[in-house]
Amino acid sequence: MFRTSDMVLIAVMVAAAAFTYKVKQEAEDQLAAVRKLESQIRLEEDSIVLLKADWSLLTQPARLQKLTEKYQTDLNLQPTDAHQFARIDEIPVRPLDIKEIIGNSLDLLAEGVAVDETTTGAVHE
Repeated sequence: MFRTSDMVLIAVMVAAAAFTYKVKQEAEDQLAAVRKLESQIRLEEDSIVLLKADWSLLTQPARLQKLTEKYQTDLNLQPTDAHQFARIDEIPVRPLDIKEIIGNSLDLLAEGVAVDETTTGAVHE
């Protein structure tokens, strides 16, 4: 009959075969997931290319010029003058008032709208 060592070896072989099958199945599942992600990435890349092409068509200067002429009276459009442009250092700094910033949150609280109370940074009252 079978000796104890034979029974142990048969059990080890069956366990090894089951483990190998399980690992193979997981690897195939992961490969299928990777292929699905790759196909989604290709679809998104194709969409990006299409959107860039649409954007370049929509922002063609000739098209924009025609739209400007067509809607100039409706939108009250005026050509830009050279003196309308300013450097960043010429823009006045708006004073920061914390009451204006948190005023909207206080109004929302009064109306019963939930406001995120998470404390961030080093702002203390």
